[in-house]
Amino acid sequence: MAKKLDPTVTAVVAAGVAAIVTSVALNQIAPRLGGEAQAIESATAQESRTRQVWAASATGRVEPKGGEVRISSEVSGRIVDVLAETNDKVAAGDPLVVLDDDDLQVKLSAAESEAEVRILERDEEPATGIALERRQAEDALNTSERARFTAQQEFDETYRKFKHGNADTNAVKSAREKLVEARKKATEDRAKLDEILAKADLPAPTRVESALWVARTDVAQVENAIERTRVRAPADGSILNVWAKVGELSAPSLEAPLLLFGDISSLQVRAEVEERDVTKIRMGQRVIVRADAFPDKDFEGVVTQVAPALGSPRIISRGPRRPNDVEVLEVLISLNGSPPLLTGMRVDAFFRNEAASAAR
Repeated sequence: MAKKLDPTVTAVVAAGVAAIVTSVALNQIAPRLGGEAQAIESATAQESRTRQVWAASATGRVEPKGGEVRISSEVSGRIVDVLAETNDKVAAGDPLVVLDDDDLQVKLSAAESEAEVRILERDEEPATGIALERRQAEDALNTSERARFTAQQEFDETYRKFKHGNADTNAVKSAREKLVEARKKATEDRAKLDEILAKADLPAPTRVESALWVARTDVAQVENAIERTRVRAPADGSILNVWAKVGELSAPSLEAPLLLFGDISSLQVRAEVEERDVTKIRMGQRVIVRADAFPDKDFEGVVTQVAPALGSPRIISRGPRRPNDVEVLEVLISLNGSPPLLTGMRVDAFFRNEAASAAR
């Protein structure tokens, strides 16, 4: 008859077998589990470091250096010529839109005739000493200012012919140089007259001298009125859009611009940083700009201006709509180089966490 096994011995043996089996299994799967654990830990750390690179992000729009300029006319009038076209590169002072000035030209002729009569009256009275110096300086300034106005008119006409194919670039260059010289001469003559007028022993002008001064002032006022019928480029740059049309009436209003102007030799981004991130933005901070049109490219820039106060958002952000009560900080980012971005393009700006970047 077989002997009955002791229950205690049986339990010990079973526990030993289980321990051996468990040990073997763990030895086989431990390397695999360890590799997966390390991969998970590495991915988590990498994700954490990536998040630390950006101090903040914001939505922005691309614009020319100095921003976009909507140009309106200074006076109301009928448009008789539009010399600017979209994408034109222009220099400061180039005429872009011309308004009708026929009535003003008639007034100018009348004012000039009156001034000539007053000169004849004045010359009948002799002058000596410092009074004569003043008279000569006034005449010189009047001559140079009329020459400056004439040079301006000649430049405008030459430029107009060039835009219509009736003159070449050399003619425009020559007319521009003459205008520069005329302006320089007028400035010099103005300075000489100011020196004389500052002398303590200068006598008061006579009645006929005062009448001549008034007549010359009338001429200058009409010339200034004619100048305001020319809409000019405010600086060197490019024409981004043209709304003016020949025959329409212009109005001196920001609501009725004639052209859109900007300097696209370099670009900037106007970004809106949400209120919760304003303490993370500072001047000189490096920024990465990304656009949907260039999914594989990062464009670098630097913060050049930070608004001194919060304001309402003007750019619609991606994703869920911002609450109406969200305030934003406007930040300007100067882009490096000449990126192929278009003005008005919406982009995302990522502000670098400089400390995190240095640590990496």
